[in-house]
Amino acid sequence: MISIDKAAAADEFKVTMQLGWLASNGILGEVAADKLGYYKEEGLSLEIVPGGPNIDGVASVASGRANLGSISSSPSLMLARAAGIPIKCIAAGYQQHPFTYFSLTDNPVRAPKDLVGKKVATQGTARILLRALLAKNDISEDDVEVLTSGSDMAVLMTGQADVVTGWTTNVNALSVLGDKRVDMSLWDAGIQLYANPYYVTDETLAEHKDKVEAMIRVSAKGWGWVHENQEQACEFLVERYPNLDLESELKAVPLVDGYSFNAVTAKNGWGTMTRENWQAQIDAYAALGQFDGDPPKVDDMMTLSILEATAADRPKYG
Repeated sequence: MISIDKAAAADEFKVTMQLGWLASNGILGEVAADKLGYYKEEGLSLEIVPGGPNIDGVASVASGRANLGSISSSPSLMLARAAGIPIKCIAAGYQQHPFTYFSLTDNPVRAPKDLVGKKVATQGTARILLRALLAKNDISEDDVEVLTSGSDMAVLMTGQADVVTGWTTNVNALSVLGDKRVDMSLWDAGIQLYANPYYVTDETLAEHKDKVEAMIRVSAKGWGWVHENQEQACEFLVERYPNLDLESELKAVPLVDGYSFNAVTAKNGWGTMTRENWQAQIDAYAALGQFDGDPPKVDDMMTLSILEATAADRPKYG
């Protein structure tokens, strides 16, 4: 005889969420929602699959190994769609991108024009972000020296670079900069990307639209709970991923919450995004020649239908 619990589990729709990064505070909402039973309430179960530098999360979702993806930056989805990969964005986890150019007070970069003559250490995958920033601000690429580096801030502290890039939510790495740190965000410099966008395949959207709506409802509810219970949310995260440091996560969570909720979400709810912003991103990358063929059409690579269907359930905090 099958127990009631096992029978219920068999009826649950499994959400396999593929990340584009290692498990971190970017999934606070999902971890909280799972811990609090929100997935079960919707007839879902959750498996989170960490990404990393050698894992192609988009390929995992496109192949069907995962049925929900979240990736660090929106351009990855534009480039994938342009390459013919049938994925579509359904929500934006962060309303503003945390990617930032860090310098020190004795040689500060406070505005794009200050990059002229500087050595900028950035990740290989982030070079295109720098190119976009320079193009947006009419700065020649020849006026900036680019060094390829990881997320280590040591190159800035030792003077090997004048500027280093990273996410403001990575408080551990940034702690070495202390009170000498100067920030210039990519967003404020004119490149306004979404971070942590959620995406599915065209097939999943067509065949399981009700489940996709449930996925976003649960994430929205989880992130709304995190907004109101930040300390406990960090405890849930570190309980699930003991390699993370609770003290660091407690410092980072107000930043994460600030990227998740702002004036736009106060009006339209968690996860909101616009066609206009997506079109601006496509146009910017097309101008830089980043698409091998034609740029993706905005309605091919994103849909507002899931956000519209869940509008009443997505918390409106700002």
